[in-house]
Amino acid sequence: QVDITGTIESIKKNIDFKGPNVWILAFAVIVASVGLNVNSTPVIIGAMLISPLMGPIIGTGMAVGINDSLLLKRSLKNLGIMVVISLMASTLFFIISPLSLDEPTELLARTRPTIYDVFIAFFGGLAGIVEGSRKEKGTVIAGVAIATALMPPLCTAGYGIANLNLTYFAGAIYLFSINSLFIALATFIMV
Repeated sequence: QVDITGTIESIKKNIDFKGPNVWILAFAVIVASVGLNVNSTPVIIGAMLISPLMGPIIGTGMAVGINDSLLLKRSLKNLGIMVVISLMASTLFFIISPLSLDEPTELLARTRPTIYDVFIAFFGGLAGIVEGSRKEKGTVIAGVAIATALMPPLCTAGYGIANLNLTYFAGAIYLFSINSLFIALATFIMV
């Protein structure tokens, strides 16, 4: 039930930051930032679903798994570009539209990672690569995108930059790093 060639091609296709992925990332940053700004869980979930950040992360794990250094460089380069653009755009958003909530629970939730975040990222990554390698695709990838939040922590880090709040920035970047690392590790193990 595994389509090895199709899986490799599908993952390679989702790594690059060009064409539709540029626009989709821009929309995801705005949606996530607005969701954090108005403290709306459904809006933040929407941003998780539309974000293309998972592509280069899974590409990194696969590149290590198949020992393809060119693919690894391409994946890391595209991930780096996406992260920098996401941070810049969300920082600009929060400078223009300051957060005015007394208790921004959605924002705070992205600043205090726990061991459970490691489990979620790892097992979500396992589910994602298993689903991605099947001939018959289902809806697992959407669940993985929601469970292993990538865009909201980056936008929270942008909030930290905009407000010169090192605690928010460091916690959010740490959560993003945990999620990215353990999704890539899970992909590597399965590959």
